[in-house]
Amino acid sequence: MIICNGFPAIGLSTNVTGRPKVVNIGAIFSIKSVIGKAAKVAIDAAIDDVNSHPDILQGTQLQLQLKDSNYSGFMAVVEALLFMEKDTVAIIGPQSSVTAHVVSHIANVLQVPLLSFSSTDPTLSPIQFPFFVRTSQNDLYQMAAIAEIIDHYEWREVIAIYEDDDHGRNGIATLGDKLAERRCRITYKARMSPEPTRDEITDVLVKVALRESRILVVHVPGSWGLKVFSVAQYLGMLGSGYVWIATNWLSTVLDTNSPLPQDAMDNIQGVVTLRMYTPDSQLKRRFVSRWSNLTKEKPVGLNAYSLYAYDTVWLLARAINEFFNQGGNISFLNDSLSSELSGGNLHLEALSVFQGGNLLLDNILNVNMKGVTGDFRFTNDRNLINPAFELINVIGTGYRRIGYWSNHSGLSIAPPETLWGKPPNRSSASQTLHGVVWPGQTTQKPRGWVFPNSGRHLKIGVPHRVSYREFVSVRGPDAITGYCIDVFTAALNLLPYAVPYKLIPFGDGRTNPSGTELVRLITAGVFDAAIGDIAIITNRTKMADFTQPYIESGLVVVAPVWRKNSNAFAFLRPFTRRMWAVTAIFFLLVGTVVWILEHRMNDEFRGPPRRQVVTLLWFSFSTWFFAHRENTVSVLGRIVLIIWLFVVLIINSSYTASLTSILTVQQLTSPIKGIQTLVASKDPIGYQQGSFARNYLIDELKVDPSRLIALNSPEESAKALKDGPHKGGVAAMVDDRAYIELFLSTRCEFSIVGQEFTKNGWGFAFPRDSPLAVDMSTAILKLSENGDLQRIHDKWLLRRACSYQGAKMEVDRLQLKSFWGLFSICGVACLIALFLYFLKMMRQFSRHYSEESESQSSRSARLQTFLSFVDEKEEEVKSRSKRRQMERVSNRTDDGSNSTSYSIRGNIGEFSSNKNIGTPAGSSEV
Repeated sequence: MIICNGFPAIGLSTNVTGRPKVVNIGAIFSIKSVIGKAAKVAIDAAIDDVNSHPDILQGTQLQLQLKDSNYSGFMAVVEALLFMEKDTVAIIGPQSSVTAHVVSHIANVLQVPLLSFSSTDPTLSPIQFPFFVRTSQNDLYQMAAIAEIIDHYEWREVIAIYEDDDHGRNGIATLGDKLAERRCRITYKARMSPEPTRDEITDVLVKVALRESRILVVHVPGSWGLKVFSVAQYLGMLGSGYVWIATNWLSTVLDTNSPLPQDAMDNIQGVVTLRMYTPDSQLKRRFVSRWSNLTKEKPVGLNAYSLYAYDTVWLLARAINEFFNQGGNISFLNDSLSSELSGGNLHLEALSVFQGGNLLLDNILNVNMKGVTGDFRFTNDRNLINPAFELINVIGTGYRRIGYWSNHSGLSIAPPETLWGKPPNRSSASQTLHGVVWPGQTTQKPRGWVFPNSGRHLKIGVPHRVSYREFVSVRGPDAITGYCIDVFTAALNLLPYAVPYKLIPFGDGRTNPSGTELVRLITAGVFDAAIGDIAIITNRTKMADFTQPYIESGLVVVAPVWRKNSNAFAFLRPFTRRMWAVTAIFFLLVGTVVWILEHRMNDEFRGPPRRQVVTLLWFSFSTWFFAHRENTVSVLGRIVLIIWLFVVLIINSSYTASLTSILTVQQLTSPIKGIQTLVASKDPIGYQQGSFARNYLIDELKVDPSRLIALNSPEESAKALKDGPHKGGVAAMVDDRAYIELFLSTRCEFSIVGQEFTKNGWGFAFPRDSPLAVDMSTAILKLSENGDLQRIHDKWLLRRACSYQGAKMEVDRLQLKSFWGLFSICGVACLIALFLYFLKMMRQFSRHYSEESESQSSRSARLQTFLSFVDEKEEEVKSRSKRRQMERVSNRTDDGSNSTSYSIRGNIGEFSSNKNIGTPAGSSEV
């Protein structure tokens, strides 16, 4: 047994059930620390409770060996090694995350589980350190809660103040990741040494005060965290405008050392801090009620770490009990390490590997119990279930809860346990908190940033324009004026704070600079902002943030125009040629259809061929004036005529309106009708030097770059437009409407043709996520609402209107596509009427001429008979049909009469005589 299982623990006796009477466990933390002095009370109470409970370890007693690391990471490592020499099956601790990184390596080798209730560093990974078990909340969730608070209040930039060790660095790195998920960021990391002096803290906070952000996250140990606020109070950094968010170290200090001295409380007024949340339960209430008795000799407050320390002991006890139930044996083996560690004065060969370490670790991770902190079990990634935090606001002599954060539903004012059974809801409406009293005793949400008080002015780039200096005019380094400059200064005057700035011209003064290049220099750090005639377009918004547009604009086409005077044939202008042709065809078509439908029954549509042609033409075109005098008698003819007259009414009204506009409104004409005709042509196109119009024409409209000609001034643009493409000029120019309106105010021979084919505006550019862009947008909106923006516009851009301003570009002629629906309806009505008419004729022909058609053997003879029938008047056809019918009846009834008698009867029937039918054939009366 000794060979197989190693050397058993010396002096370790067993009871009758095979279990040892005593199991050694260790604990390492700083007993005098904020966390340690309360944790010691909780651990001692838990050991007593476990040992006095007969069903937990069934007679086995936990024997705790407590070592004080005394704030020293080195001592914590040494004490851990000493525990390994004394056959310890598990260690509660270490307290510090820094020490946990080192001791976890030892635990991996010796297979002794570490259960830490205070090492919250999120980088203590179970993959790297399988024998490290965190029995409290992971800082990963605390940093997620802080990031959601910052996002909830719509702040974007944060300054992190932290201790420069593994715990501080890793926690702030996690915070940065969580902020980045919400498009927020840490703009400055203010790090401090693990034991900073007051002078060092002062130096760090002075640098923080010179920064722009006023959202400060403090992630330091509780042992000296209050020093930071003391120095901040001395520097005036706890006044209005600041936001201080402390991690859960501050709530631990408040709970443990309550009540704090008044001067300490004064230093943290308005601070928001977090506390690990433990739901209310009967177990928790009983333990809280015992706390005053447990700390009667040395009063100390109960904090969240104390609750987790208490549950850690119970967790370990239940795991050890299950370990024994599964046949586990406490034995240690040092053969594998003795050869490697032997020699020297450290006696490391005494270290032994716990043979049952893996089995005990599995039982620790599988424990499912209810403790004073609530449901206590681990997830698959070895974090405690249902991570949640309370959000606390320090006010007066105490604090109040402003809400909760849970990994399940985010921020809420309802306790997390009431939401765990419901589906997660992260909508903005559900993310609510109670009101906060911020530093400076204000309830208004701080803006969260100010201009850095470093004496440095904002470097604002301004385009050094050569043309259209009404917008920006650079007369010297300190003499920059114009419409854009006035809008910028008026907006700055509306801000509730001062903005130190310096305008810096950008460009050589000979050509208009590129607005895109000016915006790019913001990202390069050359400028802090850019103002001027900068259009807000897609590729620029990818580089910088823009304010609300202060002037609407868009690309338009400008071309030479001339007056279009009336002439002798102006009456033909309302319709296009195709429209005239189709209208004339339909007049003839409808007249023909009506003639066909009326020919067999209406005498006005019968007669010699020449008369019929004249009637058809007259009837067709007289319907334009509703002056046809021929009446229609057929039902189908009347239906077709009614539909056609409705079409004529619409066409006539449209023609009249268009002709009136042509003859009464002054018309301007140009061969260029808009951007489509300009792009389709092969003529050169002008654009203003430095404008984004060039890239738009090339990239979006696929215009050949060789067709584009840069124009550097209004005079150069006017000359190029006058010369035209045949004299080295351009057919048209593409530019922003804001420029063109100024250009056209004194140049009446040009005009905008077609519609504005892009929509954009001009704005001021700032670095990405700059809070100044938001405030300037608000100021621009105020300028628009109070009328100042229009007054600035009128001051710089209002010019005398050109004499052609009342004129209109040539009215679009009425085209066939505007009336094809009416023509289609009329055409379909004609076809249906003709179909029904010929169907009726076929039935009549087959009924009245069936015998003759059968007797005619040739097809041409039958066709000739049908055509004769079509041309014959309908009354004659009916009369002849009636006589033939009477003859057939007479022939069937008088089958005994001779042929003479039949002939007489036939003559009598034909002349409708009233004579006696029975008179002999040779009678004198005949």
